[in-house]
Amino acid sequence: MGILDEDLARVRETTDIVGLISERLALKRVGRRFVGLCPFHTEKTPSFSVNSELGLYYCFSCQESGDAITFVRKLDGLDFVEAVERLAARAGIQLRYDSAGANKDRQRKDRLVEASTEATAFYHRMLLEDGRGGTARGYLRSRGFDGDAARQFVLGWAPDGYDILVRHLYDKKFSTDDVVGAGLAFINKAQKAQDFFRSRLLFPIFDRAGASVGFGGRTLTGDGPKYKNTADTQLYHKSRLLYGLNWAKAEIGARDEVVICEGYTDVMGFALAGVPNAVATCGTALADEHVKILKAFTTHVVLAYDADTAGQNAAEKWYQWESTYDIEVKVAALPVGRDPGDLWREDPEALAKAVEDAPRFMQFRVDRVLAAADLTTPEGKARAAENLVPVLREHPSELVREQYIQTAAGTLGIDHGWFKQAIARRPARRTDANNEPSEPESVRAPVRVTSRREEDALRWAIHTPALVADWLDASLLADPVTREAFEVLASHEDFHEALEASDGDVRALLDRLAVEEPEQDLEPETIRARLVVNTVEPAAERLLQSLVAADDDRASQVKAQLDVVRSAAAANWTAGEPGAMQLVRWIAEWAK
Repeated sequence: MGILDEDLARVRETTDIVGLISERLALKRVGRRFVGLCPFHTEKTPSFSVNSELGLYYCFSCQESGDAITFVRKLDGLDFVEAVERLAARAGIQLRYDSAGANKDRQRKDRLVEASTEATAFYHRMLLEDGRGGTARGYLRSRGFDGDAARQFVLGWAPDGYDILVRHLYDKKFSTDDVVGAGLAFINKAQKAQDFFRSRLLFPIFDRAGASVGFGGRTLTGDGPKYKNTADTQLYHKSRLLYGLNWAKAEIGARDEVVICEGYTDVMGFALAGVPNAVATCGTALADEHVKILKAFTTHVVLAYDADTAGQNAAEKWYQWESTYDIEVKVAALPVGRDPGDLWREDPEALAKAVEDAPRFMQFRVDRVLAAADLTTPEGKARAAENLVPVLREHPSELVREQYIQTAAGTLGIDHGWFKQAIARRPARRTDANNEPSEPESVRAPVRVTSRREEDALRWAIHTPALVADWLDASLLADPVTREAFEVLASHEDFHEALEASDGDVRALLDRLAVEEPEQDLEPETIRARLVVNTVEPAAERLLQSLVAADDDRASQVKAQLDVVRSAAAANWTAGEPGAMQLVRWIAEWAK
């Protein structure tokens, strides 16, 4: 990462996670924890919990979790180093870097950028000057893009050759590792470097700082997929890149608005039509990371998708993003079947006007339903009302829905109450290919259920390790996830180190237990005794069953001791502890 571990630890220790998160949302103290509405999904009942002592947060609904660094990264769309540097500046900490590690990584990344930059220039010359680029030049002219546009957006042409770019880069003293590492070539079956792009019009993709990191390539021959993008590399991560952001970011900030398109030529069309604040995703659907990146520049989003796409795709996700990131989403009402890449040259003023007059997302969807309906007949109005119900139902805000219901009822002359009742009725569940009911896509996978007794022991191991340090052993834990979580905790001195060393279900369990407050209903001595008895009893029962099955004489010894523990614990937990501790020793010894 480049930052010294000691400084990273200081940032974590110095940052008041409650103060940090309270800057973004309201937290209320409940016992030793702080709770509030989760900033990562829409909810009305608080399920977001913060542990100020460990510096961690966890949402019991959507399972988002992490520390102060993770919180800043996810909300502000930063990478790890950027998040640490922001928190360090906030705390007045001067960071130190592992120069050797940082320099090596930086040198490697710089070399890949140099290779990608040279490839961009090479492909650009191929388009503008080489005879093999004639097909691409003709295509661009057919779309209304002249040489000036090609130069403005540094467009390129990848000729149909086996290793034309590779040989050029070798001449420029780049190694095979450089060329392959930058995503410009791949190693074929003959173990030779082969050009990744062939016979494609290329749109170079730059990061926010303007460094060349990859390409989007459009076929002009019909061979292969229509578009092909650079594979993920150290430079190129499609979920964190937006085409045109390097050019548009200043205008996005100045206009306090971003236009999101579907394709590269759409971005070009908007820019040439006088709307230079447009960006597009790079061969992927818009994702949370993209929204977080854009939120750093503006909270006003205009979707400039094809009318059908804008009306049908990911409505629920956009409403969630509006709520989570406090953004305003509108839709440019483009003519059906026309995209900005074509409309800009026919009527650039109309394209700019579509952005200027863009209605809110819900209004756009309602307007689309009404525009498609025959409102001159009772039957047409009834069909429009039925088609509006699922559209209105999608919005998570009851207050917003109410206003659109009133408008729809007045427009169609249909009773307001009918809309309310129809929206309140649950829609039929979707079915899969086997005609089996399927859950809505927005439902998260349930939290994995583990033994409550084992979880309780692990919870205390996290919050008050002294209560379990001298007796809790992995052999007492039957659940593989709980056992692995304990082993990770036992093998690391610091909880954060244990957390970083875990993943999957183990990480999820530790994240959750870290913000769950142990039930301190008794004196510490009694709590300890209860933990020992409750954890040992099922473990001893499992041992007994295995000994009986093996016809082991020790079975009678374990059974007698287990009966003693149960009888004593029935009177009080403390009385059952000595016998339980004997069972702990047997279980740990015989498990080896």
